[in-house]
Amino acid sequence: MDTDTAHGPELVLQGKFADAATRATCRQDSPPADDEGIVRIPLSMVEQIRRACDAAEAAGTQL
Repeated sequence: MDTDTAHGPELVLQGKFADAATRATCRQDSPPADDEGIVRIPLSMVEQIRRACDAAEAAGTQL
């Protein structure tokens, strides 16, 4: 988690860049802002992400 941002605390995720076809589909559904990218997060990371969100919520941090 990065707590030192202009917009308040943010959860930082790492993943592989999505392929061109996936990026095109995502752009149709929800075009990313100029400073956003589309990455793939393995399903094996879901539980770790859930725990990180739960810990942030328990600490009183709104994500």
